[in-house]
Amino acid sequence: MNNILVSYFSASGTTKKVAENIAMIVNGDLFSIDSVIPYTEADLNWQDKSSRTTIEMSDKNCRPEIKNKVEDLSKYDKIIIGFPVWWYTAPRIINTFIEENNLEGKKIYIFVTSGGSSFAGSLKDLKDTYHNLNFVSGKTFNDIVLPKDIKEWMA
Repeated sequence: MNNILVSYFSASGTTKKVAENIAMIVNGDLFSIDSVIPYTEADLNWQDKSSRTTIEMSDKNCRPEIKNKVEDLSKYDKIIIGFPVWWYTAPRIINTFIEENNLEGKKIYIFVTSGGSSFAGSLKDLKDTYHNLNFVSGKTFNDIVLPKDIKEWMA
């Protein structure tokens, strides 16, 4: 496996650890999708109707600004996008990442981290929103990532 970009958004560090393991297994480049305004613990309080994440996820057009850019996306054939599941789907910053980068012609794999939700809703929403992109498959990883799991997922 080569020419792989492992991109991820991690608000609490869980998704970052998984992404680092995946990048090591696939020998891929690692890219952190970072918000210009970092998320605080209060922002992540999904039970607070006025928290930042609740407000963002309530607005399908919300696109949080990303502070960094992928330098040369053309060298990647496969793009892995990882994120925590928020409100049964991808955080809006993932939409920002997808819309700011030309992913046409790439094989896109998503992985999610979640306390209970699977990748299914996120993958469906992304496929429904970005018809022109090739979302191949998804997987839920929460801690241990085994090479055999990655090979099966990306086969």
